[in-house]
Amino acid sequence: MSTHLGTIDWLIMAVYLVFVLGIGVALKRYMRTSNDFFLAGRSIPAWVCGLAFLSANLGAQEVIGMGASGAKYGLATSHFYWIGAVPAMVFVGIFMMPFYYGSKARSVPEYLRMRFDEKTRALNAVSFGIMTLFSSGISMYAMALLIQALGIFHGIVPDQYVFHVSVLISAVIVLAYIFLGGLTSAIYNEVLQFFLIVAGFLPLVYLGLRNIGGWHGLQTRLPETYMHSWRGMSHANTNPLGVEWFGLTMGLGFVLSFGYWCTDFLVVQRAMAADSEESARKVPLIAAIPKMVFPFLVILPGLIAVATPTVISHVNGASVTSSQGMIPVKMDPRTGAMQTDSKGQPVYNYDLAIPTLLLHYYPTGILGLGLTALLASFMSGMAGNVTAFNAVWTYDIYQSYLNKNATDAHYLKMGRWATVGGVILSVGAAYLVTGFNNIMDTLQLVFSLVNAPLFATFLLGMFWKRTTGHAAFAGLISGTTAALLHHGMTLPVGDAPGIHGAWLAHLHSYPGDMAQNFWTAIFAFSVNLIVTIVVSLLAKARPEEELVGLVYSLTPKPVEHHLPWYSRPMTLGIGVLAILLVLNLAFA
Repeated sequence: MSTHLGTIDWLIMAVYLVFVLGIGVALKRYMRTSNDFFLAGRSIPAWVCGLAFLSANLGAQEVIGMGASGAKYGLATSHFYWIGAVPAMVFVGIFMMPFYYGSKARSVPEYLRMRFDEKTRALNAVSFGIMTLFSSGISMYAMALLIQALGIFHGIVPDQYVFHVSVLISAVIVLAYIFLGGLTSAIYNEVLQFFLIVAGFLPLVYLGLRNIGGWHGLQTRLPETYMHSWRGMSHANTNPLGVEWFGLTMGLGFVLSFGYWCTDFLVVQRAMAADSEESARKVPLIAAIPKMVFPFLVILPGLIAVATPTVISHVNGASVTSSQGMIPVKMDPRTGAMQTDSKGQPVYNYDLAIPTLLLHYYPTGILGLGLTALLASFMSGMAGNVTAFNAVWTYDIYQSYLNKNATDAHYLKMGRWATVGGVILSVGAAYLVTGFNNIMDTLQLVFSLVNAPLFATFLLGMFWKRTTGHAAFAGLISGTTAALLHHGMTLPVGDAPGIHGAWLAHLHSYPGDMAQNFWTAIFAFSVNLIVTIVVSLLAKARPEEELVGLVYSLTPKPVEHHLPWYSRPMTLGIGVLAILLVLNLAFA
């Protein structure tokens, strides 16, 4: 797959890149303190933070990953939004932001230190740092994969070096605007990237649906199980996700969803940059509104790609029509041959579903806009993870354990150099994720190992004042260990032992990677919860006066009486959940 971009396409992408870097240059003079650099001075309006809150999650895993999952799993991918995101976003806005913002914690690990102790904070800081580097690496990998697949540098860079050059270019651009403008630069770029993504993908959905006969045409071209979100969830073998309703609602809807949106500093950092606690509570609720309709923007292209028949290759001398529509076959990078599974069937590269569709439908000029939207999503994901990494490294590792008494100017300088280090390490992570054909599978695996056990710690710490520091630390260690053991002894059907699992033993098989991820998260959360409760009951609890502002029952509730009823966070939350219920019923 290759393309020849016109002058207007190159111009659109160039203007975007210049604008991105210009924001960083313009904001550099405002980065006077470490608080300005890491938390944007807590001065950003709620609506801006809300779009940044959403856009920080619109990286490659959202745009490319959800398109890939739509092609691989069908409309059931909407669960990542309608039960796997929005309810948790409402929860974090109404219940958890008062803890984060009111405690004046500069990061999630710092909140853990205030609620528990230093060792719990250190463990979370290290694990979170590793997770953000992997997430940033996934965005770099996806961007390099896109550039390589489209043949943008064909004739300019030797083919064997295109992937490496693409990774380097993406790293340099993101490094430049974060190094200059810190979190403020990242937030305003994320708002720009949000509108670019919408503008770049709306025409794609329209053209794709029109070509195949609208929604009815999509239904007639795809298996029935692909066109429903809840049908077939009674058993793991009767739906494309390969998971039953309990694994879905508990693994994704509760553990992974709440674990990500409530504890991941990547998104929490955007809300903490708001200009008041009231604004901070509204940030996730504002973000939840467009989040509900994003399945129609990023999942539908994957379904459309599968529904569009095409000849994929020649197998044993015969031309074969793909059962996966326009999804390209994965090629062996060493031999150039088509990859096949153990049954001799083609291995499809679902990550290229959206790029393939862009090339099919977009003419010169519009293609440049579509590719710019993809570039925006990659940079949004990379920048979000790098800004979270540099804050956690500087505040929770460097300042806490390596240099406690330096000046604020020194920590500002360290934050900039941490940005450089984070980008370099992300480049290394980009090369570690090439073994998956769906980056969403990779990302959910990382979340099941890190966020899932952490959520049990937060849940108990915020709502059970009896929870102790020793118990929280023991629970995190136990939960993460349980996740590693579960992954190391299970394997998705059709995969070989290794990065997909069974690297210790092969005791159980799952229908697919995603089902394995959901159950890994359930095991991690459950073990952490049990261990933390047991150890807490065996130890002495902290005095209640030390927990004011850190535990729900000991924290003054936010005052909302001065607000009109329609602008209160609770009212907004109820309205969002009502719309969500309608969507789930409509596409069940």
